[in-house]
Amino acid sequence: MNTRTVHTVHPSPLGDLLLTGTVSAAGLALTSLTLPGQRGAPAVRAEDRDDAPFAVAHRQLEVYFSGRPTRFDLSLAPVGTPFQQAVWQALDDIPHGTTTTYGVLAARLGVPRAELRAVGRALGANPLLLVRPCHRVIGADGSMRGYAGGVARKVWLLTHEGALQPTLV
Repeated sequence: MNTRTVHTVHPSPLGDLLLTGTVSAAGLALTSLTLPGQRGAPAVRAEDRDDAPFAVAHRQLEVYFSGRPTRFDLSLAPVGTPFQQAVWQALDDIPHGTTTTYGVLAARLGVPRAELRAVGRALGANPLLLVRPCHRVIGADGSMRGYAGGVARKVWLLTHEGALQPTLV
């Protein structure tokens, strides 16, 4: 099967999002969505930019950033270990506007408490920010733990979704 790797950029309140994917006869499979300055973001070549295959992803991101609850319905093809894939898939069950804790997520996956850090590492390796909402996982004490896009962006996303109340300064 002939596939090609492509990318696009989507403007957002968080900066330009980089979306990458593979295109085949079956269509686009999204492989990553990264925020500006995010560690581990894929390197792309200018000549591989092709906005057209990402039309559905662009529309769904526009709906999300307009403030409407969004459940992304895209073909996904992130690269990761079977354990990472299981953790990332579990994120799909965390509804818009809610949060869960690392411990609750680990328990749902059957991961022993002693291996809780493995869940955190898998979340840190999530290549599909926003689409696979790792920003909705917080500390048991309500604290904002690490986020590949930065903790300030995690707070922004949770406030945008209504899971946190805006702070007044």
